[in-house]
Amino acid sequence: MNLRTDTAIAALTVTQDQSANPNKRIPAHTVRELCGGISDMSLWRWLNDPALNFPKPIYIARRRYWREVEIIDWLESRESVAA
Repeated sequence: MNLRTDTAIAALTVTQDQSANPNKRIPAHTVRELCGGISDMSLWRWLNDPALNFPKPIYIARRRYWREVEIIDWLESRESVAA
């Protein structure tokens, strides 16, 4: 991970603890920012790579939304894989 991603995760973790809403949905641009500012193509590749086990979105009016806790959990699990 990088400092930008770590800061974003820390900020979301604090927000998550305060709001205690495990069903909060975040749009694709927020997911890309959390994952270090990746491109939409990188996000598409991650979604289509079964080895990464990236969380699947739900679609609302042709827009993609993810559960925030699933993205944070996935990022944290990737940290342990990389270590």
